[in-house]
Amino acid sequence: MKRILLIGGTGTISMAVTRRLARDPAWEVWLLNRGRSESVLPEGVKQIVADIRDEENVKRKLTGMTFDAAADFIAFRPEEVERDFRLFRGRVGQYLFTSSASAYQKPAVSYRITEETPLDNPFWLYSRNKAACEEFLTARYREEGFPVTIVRPSLTYSEKSIPFALSGRNGCWQVLKRMKEGKPVIVHGDGSSLWQVTFNEDFATGYVGLLGDPRAVGEAFHITGDEVLTWNAIYKTAADALGVPFRPCHVSSDFLIAAGKQIGMDLTGSLLGDKAVSLVFDNSKVRRFAPDLKTTVPFREGVERALRYLKEHPEAQIEDPEFDAWCDRVVEAQEEAKKSFL
Repeated sequence: MKRILLIGGTGTISMAVTRRLARDPAWEVWLLNRGRSESVLPEGVKQIVADIRDEENVKRKLTGMTFDAAADFIAFRPEEVERDFRLFRGRVGQYLFTSSASAYQKPAVSYRITEETPLDNPFWLYSRNKAACEEFLTARYREEGFPVTIVRPSLTYSEKSIPFALSGRNGCWQVLKRMKEGKPVIVHGDGSSLWQVTFNEDFATGYVGLLGDPRAVGEAFHITGDEVLTWNAIYKTAADALGVPFRPCHVSSDFLIAAGKQIGMDLTGSLLGDKAVSLVFDNSKVRRFAPDLKTTVPFREGVERALRYLKEHPEAQIEDPEFDAWCDRVVEAQEEAKKSFL
Protein backbone atom coordinates (compact mmCIF):
# COMPACT_ATOMS: atom_id res chain seq x y z
CA MET A 1 0.00 0.00 0.00
CA LYS A 2 1.26 3.45 -0.95
CA ARG A 3 1.12 6.27 1.58
CA ILE A 4 0.17 9.89 0.85
CA LEU A 5 0.14 12.96 3.10
CA LEU A 6 -2.32 15.72 2.22
CA ILE A 7 -1.61 19.10 3.81
CA GLY A 8 -5.06 20.55 4.35
CA GLY A 9 -7.26 17.90 2.80
CA THR A 10 -10.68 19.28 3.78
CA GLY A 11 -11.15 22.21 1.38
CA THR A 12 -13.20 22.45 -1.81
CA ILE A 13 -10.48 20.91 -3.97
CA SER A 14 -8.63 18.78 -1.47
CA MET A 15 -11.66 17.06 0.09
CA ALA A 16 -12.56 15.59 -3.30
CA VAL A 17 -9.02 14.22 -3.58
CA THR A 18 -9.22 12.89 0.00
CA ARG A 19 -12.49 11.10 -0.72
CA ARG A 20 -11.24 9.68 -4.00
CA LEU A 21 -8.06 8.29 -2.46
CA ALA A 22 -9.91 6.94 0.59
CA ARG A 23 -11.90 4.68 -1.75
CA ASP A 24 -8.73 3.38 -3.38
CA PRO A 25 -7.30 0.34 -1.57
CA ALA A 26 -3.88 1.10 -3.08
CA TRP A 27 -3.48 4.21 -0.91
CA GLU A 28 -3.14 4.89 2.80
CA VAL A 29 -4.30 8.47 3.29
CA TRP A 30 -2.95 10.84 5.92
CA LEU A 31 -4.04 14.43 6.49
CA LEU A 32 -1.96 17.10 8.21
CA ASN A 33 -4.07 20.02 9.41
CA ARG A 34 -5.24 21.82 12.53
CA GLY A 35 -8.22 19.50 12.99
CA ARG A 36 -10.71 22.35 12.98
CA SER A 37 -12.75 21.50 9.91
CA GLU A 38 -16.35 20.47 10.45
CA SER A 39 -16.15 18.13 7.45
CA VAL A 40 -16.51 14.45 8.27
CA LEU A 41 -13.44 12.56 7.14
CA PRO A 42 -13.90 9.39 5.09
CA GLU A 43 -13.43 6.10 6.90
CA GLY A 44 -9.84 4.97 7.18
CA VAL A 45 -8.24 8.41 6.74
CA LYS A 46 -5.55 9.08 9.35
CA GLN A 47 -4.86 12.53 10.74
CA ILE A 48 -1.85 14.38 12.10
CA VAL A 49 -3.12 17.40 14.02
CA ALA A 50 -0.62 20.20 13.58
CA ASP A 51 -0.31 23.66 12.07
CA ILE A 52 1.96 23.41 9.03
CA ARG A 53 3.20 26.92 9.86
CA ASP A 54 4.79 25.53 13.04
CA GLU A 55 7.68 23.92 11.21
CA GLU A 56 9.51 22.52 14.23
CA ASN A 57 6.38 20.88 15.64
CA VAL A 58 5.52 19.35 12.26
CA LYS A 59 9.09 18.12 11.89
CA ARG A 60 8.83 16.35 15.24
CA LYS A 61 5.49 14.75 14.38
CA LEU A 62 6.85 13.46 11.07
CA THR A 63 9.93 11.90 12.66
CA GLY A 64 10.55 8.49 11.12
CA MET A 65 7.72 8.85 8.60
CA THR A 66 8.10 8.68 4.82
CA PHE A 67 5.50 9.00 2.10
CA ASP A 68 5.18 7.98 -1.52
CA ALA A 69 3.59 11.38 -2.11
CA ALA A 70 2.86 14.58 -0.23
CA ALA A 71 0.52 17.29 -1.48
CA ASP A 72 0.18 20.85 -0.20
CA PHE A 73 -3.15 22.54 -0.95
CA ILE A 74 -2.64 25.56 1.31
CA ALA A 75 0.75 27.02 0.31
CA PHE A 76 0.40 30.45 -1.26
CA ARG A 77 3.74 32.23 -0.84
CA PRO A 78 7.35 31.30 -1.65
CA GLU A 79 8.37 31.07 2.00
CA GLU A 80 5.71 28.39 2.51
CA VAL A 81 7.01 26.10 -0.22
CA GLU A 82 10.55 26.76 1.03
CA ARG A 83 9.36 25.37 4.37
CA ASP A 84 7.83 22.36 2.62
CA PHE A 85 11.12 21.75 0.83
CA ARG A 86 12.94 21.62 4.16
CA LEU A 87 10.30 19.33 5.67
CA PHE A 88 9.91 16.87 2.79
CA ARG A 89 13.31 16.73 1.13
CA GLY A 90 14.36 13.07 1.30
CA ARG A 91 11.02 12.10 2.89
CA VAL A 92 8.70 11.85 -0.15
CA GLY A 93 8.77 10.19 -3.53
CA GLN A 94 6.67 12.97 -5.06
CA TYR A 95 5.65 16.43 -3.84
CA LEU A 96 2.58 18.03 -5.44
CA PHE A 97 2.15 21.79 -5.25
CA THR A 98 -1.29 23.28 -5.87
CA SER A 99 -0.65 26.39 -7.92
CA SER A 100 -3.29 28.32 -9.89
CA ALA A 101 -4.28 28.66 -13.53
CA SER A 102 -4.78 32.35 -12.80
CA ALA A 103 -0.98 32.68 -12.94
CA TYR A 104 -1.07 32.37 -16.74
CA GLN A 105 -0.36 35.41 -18.89
CA LYS A 106 -2.74 38.38 -18.64
CA PRO A 107 -3.79 39.94 -20.92
CA ALA A 108 -3.86 36.65 -22.76
CA VAL A 109 -2.20 36.62 -26.19
CA SER A 110 -4.35 33.63 -27.12
CA TYR A 111 -7.59 32.37 -25.62
CA ARG A 112 -6.26 28.78 -25.83
CA ILE A 113 -4.16 27.97 -22.79
CA THR A 114 -1.59 25.18 -22.63
CA GLU A 115 1.05 24.49 -20.00
CA GLU A 116 3.50 26.32 -22.29
CA THR A 117 1.61 29.60 -21.85
CA PRO A 118 3.87 31.98 -19.88
CA LEU A 119 3.16 32.77 -16.23
CA ASP A 120 2.73 36.54 -16.16
CA ASN A 121 -0.15 38.17 -14.27
CA PRO A 122 0.54 41.81 -13.34
CA PHE A 123 -2.99 42.29 -11.98
CA TRP A 124 -3.06 39.82 -9.08
CA LEU A 125 -0.49 39.37 -6.30
CA TYR A 126 -2.02 36.00 -5.44
CA SER A 127 -1.15 34.71 -8.91
CA ARG A 128 2.34 36.20 -8.87
CA ASN A 129 3.02 34.52 -5.54
CA LYS A 130 1.89 31.18 -6.94
CA ALA A 131 4.21 31.67 -9.92
CA ALA A 132 7.08 32.50 -7.55
CA CYS A 133 6.38 29.28 -5.65
CA GLU A 134 6.59 27.38 -8.92
CA GLU A 135 9.91 29.04 -9.76
CA PHE A 136 11.43 28.02 -6.43
CA LEU A 137 10.24 24.42 -6.68
CA THR A 138 11.30 24.04 -10.30
CA ALA A 139 14.78 25.28 -9.39
CA ARG A 140 14.98 22.72 -6.57
CA TYR A 141 13.97 19.99 -9.03
CA ARG A 142 16.58 21.00 -11.58
CA GLU A 143 19.39 21.61 -9.11
CA GLU A 144 18.71 18.96 -6.45
CA GLY A 145 16.24 16.49 -7.92
CA PHE A 146 13.39 17.47 -5.56
CA PRO A 147 10.46 15.45 -7.00
CA VAL A 148 7.90 18.22 -7.58
CA THR A 149 4.74 18.05 -9.67
CA ILE A 150 2.85 21.33 -10.18
CA VAL A 151 -0.94 21.36 -10.53
CA ARG A 152 -2.88 24.44 -11.68
CA PRO A 153 -6.62 24.37 -10.93
CA SER A 154 -8.94 26.94 -12.44
CA LEU A 155 -12.39 27.78 -11.02
CA THR A 156 -13.20 24.58 -9.11
CA TYR A 157 -16.38 24.25 -7.07
CA SER A 158 -18.28 21.67 -5.03
CA GLU A 159 -21.83 20.76 -4.16
CA LYS A 160 -21.79 23.46 -1.48
CA SER A 161 -21.63 26.54 -3.70
CA ILE A 162 -22.12 28.01 -7.17
CA PRO A 163 -19.10 29.79 -8.70
CA PHE A 164 -20.29 33.26 -9.63
CA ALA A 165 -17.74 35.88 -10.69
CA LEU A 166 -19.13 38.42 -8.18
CA SER A 167 -20.64 37.22 -4.94
CA GLY A 168 -19.36 39.35 -2.08
CA ARG A 169 -17.67 37.91 0.98
CA ASN A 170 -20.35 35.43 2.06
CA GLY A 171 -20.57 33.18 -0.95
CA CYS A 172 -23.21 32.64 -3.60
CA TRP A 173 -26.40 32.87 -1.55
CA GLN A 174 -26.93 36.63 -1.92
CA VAL A 175 -26.71 36.38 -5.71
CA LEU A 176 -29.28 33.57 -5.67
CA LYS A 177 -31.47 35.62 -3.33
CA ARG A 178 -31.37 38.55 -5.75
CA MET A 179 -32.44 36.22 -8.56
CA LYS A 180 -35.33 34.88 -6.49
CA GLU A 181 -36.42 38.44 -5.63
CA GLY A 182 -36.41 39.46 -9.29
CA LYS A 183 -33.48 41.85 -8.87
CA PRO A 184 -30.84 42.31 -11.57
CA VAL A 185 -27.58 40.47 -10.99
CA ILE A 186 -24.28 42.03 -11.98
CA VAL A 187 -22.32 40.34 -14.76
CA HIS A 188 -18.95 41.78 -15.70
CA GLY A 189 -18.47 43.05 -19.25
CA ASP A 190 -21.13 41.95 -21.69
CA GLY A 191 -21.14 38.44 -20.25
CA SER A 192 -19.82 36.86 -23.45
CA SER A 193 -16.27 36.03 -22.29
CA LEU A 194 -15.54 32.31 -22.19
CA TRP A 195 -14.80 30.34 -19.05
CA GLN A 196 -14.46 26.80 -17.77
CA VAL A 197 -15.72 25.66 -14.38
CA THR A 198 -14.75 22.34 -12.84
CA PHE A 199 -16.64 20.21 -10.35
CA ASN A 200 -14.23 19.07 -7.65
CA GLU A 201 -14.94 15.36 -8.21
CA ASP A 202 -13.84 15.70 -11.83
CA PHE A 203 -10.74 17.63 -10.78
CA ALA A 204 -9.84 14.78 -8.41
CA THR A 205 -9.83 12.33 -11.33
CA GLY A 206 -7.09 14.29 -13.05
CA TYR A 207 -5.17 14.90 -9.85
CA VAL A 208 -5.08 11.27 -8.74
CA GLY A 209 -3.93 10.28 -12.22
CA LEU A 210 -0.68 12.17 -11.59
CA LEU A 211 0.13 10.41 -8.31
CA GLY A 212 2.97 7.96 -8.29
CA ASP A 213 3.83 8.44 -11.95
CA PRO A 214 7.52 9.28 -12.37
CA ARG A 215 6.75 10.93 -15.71
CA ALA A 216 4.81 13.64 -13.85
CA VAL A 217 7.81 14.68 -11.76
CA GLY A 218 9.30 17.96 -12.91
CA GLU A 219 6.16 18.78 -14.89
CA ALA A 220 3.24 21.23 -14.57
CA PHE A 221 -0.40 20.47 -15.42
CA HIS A 222 -3.63 22.38 -15.38
CA ILE A 223 -6.82 20.42 -14.69
CA THR A 224 -10.23 21.77 -15.74
CA GLY A 225 -13.59 20.58 -16.91
CA ASP A 226 -14.52 20.27 -20.59
CA GLU A 227 -17.47 22.65 -20.73
CA VAL A 228 -16.74 26.07 -22.19
CA LEU A 229 -19.40 28.52 -21.03
CA THR A 230 -19.99 32.24 -21.24
CA TRP A 231 -20.58 34.08 -18.01
CA ASN A 232 -24.09 34.84 -19.21
CA ALA A 233 -24.64 31.07 -19.52
CA ILE A 234 -23.22 30.46 -16.04
CA TYR A 235 -25.61 32.93 -14.41
CA LYS A 236 -28.56 31.91 -16.58
CA THR A 237 -28.06 28.24 -15.66
CA ALA A 238 -28.50 29.20 -12.00
CA ALA A 239 -31.58 31.30 -12.76
CA ASP A 240 -33.11 28.49 -14.81
CA ALA A 241 -32.50 26.03 -11.96
CA LEU A 242 -34.32 28.42 -9.61
CA GLY A 243 -37.16 28.75 -12.11
CA VAL A 244 -36.81 32.53 -12.38
CA PRO A 245 -35.96 34.89 -15.27
CA PHE A 246 -32.31 35.81 -15.81
CA ARG A 247 -32.01 39.58 -15.36
CA PRO A 248 -28.40 40.57 -15.99
CA CYS A 249 -26.95 44.01 -15.45
CA HIS A 250 -23.82 44.16 -17.59
CA VAL A 251 -21.14 46.44 -16.16
CA SER A 252 -17.59 47.04 -17.35
CA SER A 253 -14.86 45.45 -15.26
CA ASP A 254 -13.11 48.82 -14.84
CA PHE A 255 -16.27 50.34 -13.36
CA LEU A 256 -16.77 47.37 -11.04
CA ILE A 257 -13.18 47.61 -9.81
CA ALA A 258 -13.64 51.30 -8.99
CA ALA A 259 -17.02 50.68 -7.36
CA GLY A 260 -15.74 47.73 -5.33
CA LYS A 261 -13.46 50.05 -3.40
CA GLN A 262 -16.58 51.53 -1.78
CA ILE A 263 -16.95 48.40 0.33
CA GLY A 264 -13.29 47.47 0.57
CA MET A 265 -13.53 44.84 -2.18
CA ASP A 266 -10.51 44.69 -4.50
CA LEU A 267 -11.74 43.17 -7.75
CA THR A 268 -8.70 43.96 -9.89
CA GLY A 269 -7.12 40.54 -9.60
CA SER A 270 -10.23 38.43 -9.81
CA LEU A 271 -11.52 40.32 -12.88
CA LEU A 272 -8.66 41.76 -14.96
CA GLY A 273 -6.31 39.07 -13.67
CA ASP A 274 -8.73 36.20 -14.14
CA LYS A 275 -12.44 36.08 -14.94
CA ALA A 276 -12.75 39.01 -17.36
CA VAL A 277 -10.42 37.24 -19.81
CA SER A 278 -11.70 34.60 -22.24
CA LEU A 279 -9.79 31.41 -21.55
CA VAL A 280 -10.10 27.86 -22.88
CA PHE A 281 -7.80 25.29 -21.29
CA ASP A 282 -6.29 22.49 -23.36
CA ASN A 283 -6.18 19.41 -21.10
CA SER A 284 -4.31 17.19 -23.56
CA LYS A 285 -1.24 16.95 -21.34
CA VAL A 286 -2.96 15.80 -18.15
CA ARG A 287 -5.13 13.35 -20.10
CA ARG A 288 -2.01 11.43 -21.06
CA PHE A 289 -1.70 10.63 -17.34
CA ALA A 290 -5.41 10.52 -16.47
CA PRO A 291 -7.27 9.24 -19.55
CA ASP A 292 -10.50 9.02 -17.54
CA LEU A 293 -10.54 12.80 -16.98
CA LYS A 294 -13.75 14.28 -18.36
CA THR A 295 -16.72 16.28 -17.20
CA THR A 296 -18.97 13.80 -15.42
CA VAL A 297 -20.80 16.54 -13.52
CA PRO A 298 -21.90 19.15 -16.09
CA PHE A 299 -22.48 22.63 -14.78
CA ARG A 300 -26.25 22.32 -14.85
CA GLU A 301 -26.05 19.26 -12.58
CA GLY A 302 -23.48 20.95 -10.34
CA VAL A 303 -25.85 23.90 -9.87
CA GLU A 304 -28.74 21.59 -9.02
CA ARG A 305 -26.58 19.79 -6.45
CA ALA A 306 -25.59 23.10 -4.88
CA LEU A 307 -29.19 24.30 -4.69
CA ARG A 308 -30.20 21.06 -2.97
CA TYR A 309 -27.37 21.45 -0.48
CA LEU A 310 -28.32 25.05 0.29
CA LYS A 311 -31.96 24.06 0.75
CA GLU A 312 -30.98 21.25 3.13
CA HIS A 313 -28.48 23.42 5.06
CA PRO A 314 -30.11 26.72 6.06
CA GLU A 315 -26.92 27.63 7.93
CA ALA A 316 -25.21 27.95 4.54
CA GLN A 317 -27.74 30.54 3.38
CA ILE A 318 -25.59 33.44 4.52
CA GLU A 319 -27.00 36.82 3.53
CA ASP A 320 -24.78 39.76 2.69
CA PRO A 321 -26.72 43.04 3.05
CA GLU A 322 -23.65 45.15 2.29
CA PHE A 323 -23.02 43.36 -1.00
CA ASP A 324 -26.72 43.48 -1.86
CA ALA A 325 -26.89 47.24 -1.29
CA TRP A 326 -23.72 47.68 -3.32
CA CYS A 327 -25.27 45.76 -6.20
CA ASP A 328 -28.32 48.03 -6.05
CA ARG A 329 -26.10 51.12 -6.26
CA VAL A 330 -24.12 49.71 -9.19
CA VAL A 331 -27.33 48.79 -11.05
CA GLU A 332 -28.74 52.26 -10.42
CA ALA A 333 -25.54 53.92 -11.63
CA GLN A 334 -25.56 51.80 -14.77
CA GLU A 335 -29.17 52.70 -15.51
CA GLU A 336 -28.48 56.40 -14.97
CA ALA A 337 -25.49 56.18 -17.32
CA LYS A 338 -27.68 54.68 -20.01
CA LYS A 339 -30.28 57.43 -19.61
CA SER A 340 -27.62 60.13 -19.84
CA PHE A 341 -26.21 58.63 -23.01
CA LEU A 342 -29.61 58.27 -24.65
